[in-house]
Amino acid sequence: MRIYRRPGNPSEAADRGRGQALVEFALVLPIALFLLLIMLEVGLAFSHKLTVGYASREGARTGAALGNGGAASCSGSDPNAAVAAAVDKQIIAATQRILKSPGSDIVMNNVSQIRIYKASSTGDQIGGYVNVWTYTPGAGPDIDDGASVDRLDFSQSSVGWAACSRVNVTDPDSIGVQVVYTYNLSTPLAAIAQLIGGSQATTYALNDQTIMAVNPTQ
Repeated sequence: MRIYRRPGNPSEAADRGRGQALVEFALVLPIALFLLLIMLEVGLAFSHKLTVGYASREGARTGAALGNGGAASCSGSDPNAAVAAAVDKQIIAATQRILKSPGSDIVMNNVSQIRIYKASSTGDQIGGYVNVWTYTPGAGPDIDDGASVDRLDFSQSSVGWAACSRVNVTDPDSIGVQVVYTYNLSTPLAAIAQLIGGSQATTYALNDQTIMAVNPTQ
């Protein structure tokens, strides 16, 4: 005896296929969105890192070029003592100019320090030879020699390596400029990171430093 089955309804099979596709899409979509957020956040962080690195290089280049300001000593009687005293202000001005340049994504409130230090052959800071400048928007020293006022957004908070003492002839010193910067997650990934690891999981240090040999003063 033969048993004949009725063919299935084609529309029912199509409905089952569409339902399966919707379930698969619902499972894959969160993962795809999460990966997309990660890629977007990494791209933004990389852009910030590039700007911070460029700023530290510009500061170090300025410090290497200006050297000790032409001062033979740190004595107040040295005719170039005033020039030497302005070297670090020019370093900070060069660094700040990059950080605040048009198109920069840098959040200035997150630049806590700019450090100017005497570096070893490995790039590490030597002892306490470091000048620390902290972020004080619009309250830094005036860098305009004219009648107008052009104040830096950083003020010197400690002095450990006066520009007039920098060696720029035989066996010249190496100058290091470090930008201390904190990057805050800026996409919805921040909410996910905070949920998993707390508020500390949404901030990351993106510090950068550049080391250059101090050039002879022209």
